[in-house]
Amino acid sequence: MFRKSYSSSSNRHPSSRGGGFNRSRFGGGASRGSTSGRGGGRNVQARSPRPASRGKSTFDVTSFVNKVVTKPTVTQFSPKHKFTDFGLDKELEEVITQKGYTDPTPIQDGIIPLIMAGRDVVGLANTGTGKTAAFLLPLIHQIRHQSSGRILVLTPTRELALQIQQEFRSFVPKSGMRAVVCVGGANIGTQIRDMRHHHQFVIGTPGRILDLMKRGVLKLDDVKIIVLDEADRMLDMGFIGDMRFVMSKMPQPRRTLFFSATMSPEISRLINEFLHDPVTVSVATQDTPTNIEQDVVKLNGRAKADVLNELLQDPAYKKVLVFGRTKHGVEKLSKILVNRGVKADSIHGNKSQGGRQRSLKQFKEGAIQVLVATDVAARGLDISNVTHVINFDPPESREDYIHRIGRTGRGDQLGKALTFID
Repeated sequence: MFRKSYSSSSNRHPSSRGGGFNRSRFGGGASRGSTSGRGGGRNVQARSPRPASRGKSTFDVTSFVNKVVTKPTVTQFSPKHKFTDFGLDKELEEVITQKGYTDPTPIQDGIIPLIMAGRDVVGLANTGTGKTAAFLLPLIHQIRHQSSGRILVLTPTRELALQIQQEFRSFVPKSGMRAVVCVGGANIGTQIRDMRHHHQFVIGTPGRILDLMKRGVLKLDDVKIIVLDEADRMLDMGFIGDMRFVMSKMPQPRRTLFFSATMSPEISRLINEFLHDPVTVSVATQDTPTNIEQDVVKLNGRAKADVLNELLQDPAYKKVLVFGRTKHGVEKLSKILVNRGVKADSIHGNKSQGGRQRSLKQFKEGAIQVLVATDVAARGLDISNVTHVINFDPPESREDYIHRIGRTGRGDQLGKALTFID
């Protein structure tokens, strides 16, 4: 995502809905400190994602939720560079111009010159800051101007891998460059066939990349640049062993581009292990976003589904992402909403990859009003114009809360986040 020029109408904040329930406000701002919330000593070797808790969350959102009495303000950023200053080839500059983008975002402003200079980098940035373009643009330029070699991009989720591929395609509409996506939940035979065609980028999740390597289909002899995107999430999901194995099969010297939303002790150790003399660019904030108005909804004994349905009748709730804790609960809630006449769908780990992509596509295009999701949709996904995020079930940690509500208020937009509490 790039910085665009927004009119005042596009910054109009979603209105609140009054009546029907007691919306309680609590004093105090966001607490300061690390968002990692992950202590040392936890075994991160297992490849399976962290299991969802079936009990009530012990996380108390009211302890730090950032109450905003007035409309939040968006901090203006003055970049040091224009896109024409980066030395990108003319075709890329033309695509950027055609997209209507103007100034680079903070992470793009800081990272692109370093990647163009051939440095290992650490980009600390929240989602929605344009970091995908921050690494794709210089890497596309560099792959065009060298005779051989490929680039490997590792991501924690299927949806993020496919989103990166989509953005890649938008930057190279006429060049003939190709990216192969290798993710679990999709037909591995199709991916094996795709690997046989000439391509410059491999984008995938660690587990599927490892499977293809063990089958002898994917060799990394000519891969001298690797991007680890959302590295903190990959660590949390237990992919550290796979990441180490993949990188051990790459030739030396290699370049590593490392992106994360947090700087925990575990992340610091990975940086020291994987990168050579890296330059760090940090535009991340460990506080809840200032351009998202946050509030809690006290249920006072009412059924959560009833309160949610009432909220969704407000015309201001145009594009709503609802988070639940379990796959079963998310699917059930989606069906309840549909039965009540709400245009809704779901996304969770029990759905096929095709089903997940269809639901996500419908939500992005505005064909449905509500997408009910587990935390599979809490990281990395760039969905424009989400008016509201609703925590139907509370998140497990402060970090999870920040990533959930970060699906709204993207870039220069303003958003609203609500959390249901008993």
